[in-house]
Amino acid sequence: MNTKRTFLKQSITTLLALGASTLASKSIADPQQLSTKLSKSKIRTKPVVVSTWQHGVAANQEAWRILNAKGKAIDAVEAGVRIPEADPNVMTVGYGGYPDREGHVTLDACIMDENQNCGSVAYLQNIKHPISVARLVMDKTPHVMLVGEGALQFAKANGFEEENLLTAKAEKAWQDWLVESKYAPVINIENHDTIGMLALDYDGNLSGACTTSGAAFKMAGRVGDSPIIGAGLYVDNEIGAATATGMGELMMKTVGCHLVVEMMRQGMSPTDACKAAVERIASKLGDYKQFQVGFLALNKAGEYGSYCIQPGFDYAVKSEHESKLINANSLI
Repeated sequence: MNTKRTFLKQSITTLLALGASTLASKSIADPQQLSTKLSKSKIRTKPVVVSTWQHGVAANQEAWRILNAKGKAIDAVEAGVRIPEADPNVMTVGYGGYPDREGHVTLDACIMDENQNCGSVAYLQNIKHPISVARLVMDKTPHVMLVGEGALQFAKANGFEEENLLTAKAEKAWQDWLVESKYAPVINIENHDTIGMLALDYDGNLSGACTTSGAAFKMAGRVGDSPIIGAGLYVDNEIGAATATGMGELMMKTVGCHLVVEMMRQGMSPTDACKAAVERIASKLGDYKQFQVGFLALNKAGEYGSYCIQPGFDYAVKSEHESKLINANSLI
């Protein structure tokens, strides 16, 4: 009689022979062994912070200030993404973000720490720093997500002040759009988008944050992947973390960031895990060349990587040894 182990080995061998999938072609790693291997890796880098797009450079500098002082990753990612949230020149995040088709700036954000504590807000208006509201949802409530008016009431009850987030520049862009009112998301528009940030601190703990004003001129009430744990951000402190950028609906349909982390759990590098997730999305889209999806991942050993559909997605890295902007590899 075959043992369970023999049965599993025969099953894996059969799958390999058939070439059933990318995942099946990788050796399946025991999570405990993989975590131990990563924690003892000779190429370990910590602390390190990575974030999406060019505006991640300034965000990383703020996060690094905390990490370099041996602060916690969760504090670093919150502080880091607040920089683009407050910058009116970053028109896809926070203050100055493009409005929806009704002319309202609506913000989404989520945050997740090393213990799988997480907080999220969606469709939040008139509050400049949704990431800090999400942090308080995590720290002060039994819930994960607050939305709309409830999120606004919670923010105000915790000392946040309402302010007009629609800048003159963003309002003009909206008025120009109203002439034809054609909704057609532009790939890599102005070379910036949602900011997602991942950090590994001196203690070897991972955390992540993601914040956005969403798709420009979206339908009123639309929420993308950025505030959705598992879609726009996911952290597993045993293995690694991932964040996403691009067309949020595609990340939501595939729970993309959770997928990337699970690929790393199976033994893939961050880059290979991101590539596998992109390929899975592309395989289900006959017209994938019309869309942009990008993933960024960081594992427990401090290794990072990214992959996207279209060229043009870049990400920022900051550690003791490097501070740079990197162009992600792409499917096209």
